[in-house]
Amino acid sequence: MNDVLAGRALTKRFGQTVALAGVDMAVRPGEAVAIMGPSGSGKSTLLHCLAGIMKPDSGEVRLEGTRIDDMGERRRSALRRSRFGFVFQFGQLLPELPADENVALPLMLGGVARAEAVRRGREWFAPLGLGGMEARRPGELSGGQAQRVAIARALVTRPAVVFADEPTGALDQTTGHDTMRLLVEATKHNGASLIVVTHDPGVAGWCDRTVEVRDGVLLTAGARA
Repeated sequence: MNDVLAGRALTKRFGQTVALAGVDMAVRPGEAVAIMGPSGSGKSTLLHCLAGIMKPDSGEVRLEGTRIDDMGERRRSALRRSRFGFVFQFGQLLPELPADENVALPLMLGGVARAEAVRRGREWFAPLGLGGMEARRPGELSGGQAQRVAIARALVTRPAVVFADEPTGALDQTTGHDTMRLLVEATKHNGASLIVVTHDPGVAGWCDRTVEVRDGVLLTAGARA
């Protein structure tokens, strides 16, 4: 089976600090992978390089066989809007927009008309247990509800890969458990791969396999069926 996303020999330095020291990592279509490691280990840098947010100093990143790390910022930005989805620790929803427009935002940024984007965005609310909350603003949502809106926003473009950086870090244990279950189930249901950066073994346990990063080196590639 071909990998949907692959990073090869990735290196990244910040001054004298080595964040990535020749990392190889690949993800299969529909696979959920957790990246674990202590603070400062390089796990978020790895996610940012794989997602086209940051360019590695050397090595390459390929999405469905096409190299993306050498693209200009405009092309990588368009790629992030269309082929990737993102869920961050604090959701990063726009406080001035209702929930349905927050979900629809990636579509609107990609050129979809507002009415059509909102219609497509609202389709995600019932499956994620958000029915009736379409008009609520982020300040009117609980932490768990806001993260479910962020999950809907990540999936609305039908991306190839969803990246989640500590998606349960700001939630209590029970809410975090429910959020991870929804994130994994919804991502797999829509045929996307999932890459989760976490320090929590309970979060990693929802994924198909776990890789560990320490001092910029991938120590284990986990099990691949």
